[in-house]
Amino acid sequence: MAIWNRIKSLNIKQLFLLGRTFIVNPLYFFPTHRATLQTVQICDGLFGKAHHINNVSNAFRHALWNILIAKNVYQKNNSVENSAEWAKKVTDLHEKLAPNSKLEMVMDLHNNEVGRVIFAKKQLQNKAENEIISELKEKMKTAVKISSIEEIEENKSEFVYIEDLN
Repeated sequence: MAIWNRIKSLNIKQLFLLGRTFIVNPLYFFPTHRATLQTVQICDGLFGKAHHINNVSNAFRHALWNILIAKNVYQKNNSVENSAEWAKKVTDLHEKLAPNSKLEMVMDLHNNEVGRVIFAKKQLQNKAENEIISELKEKMKTAVKISSIEEIEENKSEFVYIEDLN
């Protein structure tokens, strides 16, 4: 399993950060893990392995991951704000632990935020998976190809990506 392999590759400091995150909110571990597995399964089904490249399907994946984490955690806390904050905490930590270039990291953080904003504004906590997917597919139509961090900042509410989908 890719998640377990990623965990095994972490150093002591990274493992400590990850462990500390979930020790504070242990009830969120399984909803977060389930959201992660759902996200990969959905994106594999929709895009094959293309969502692992810095293209628009990757933006979709990051937004979906944040939405599904928040949606699953919402079932535990009934708070849209707290659920979105948890999704931010987990996905920001992922970016901190993942080896990416600065542009890739800022792009991923941006697309994560777009997902959380959509979750909160569209009140997706009780929506079916297919409705969420439809919402994000629509968002893909206005995604912006970027080559600098400044371009990301100019497109606050849009998905951004670096590479074209082949």
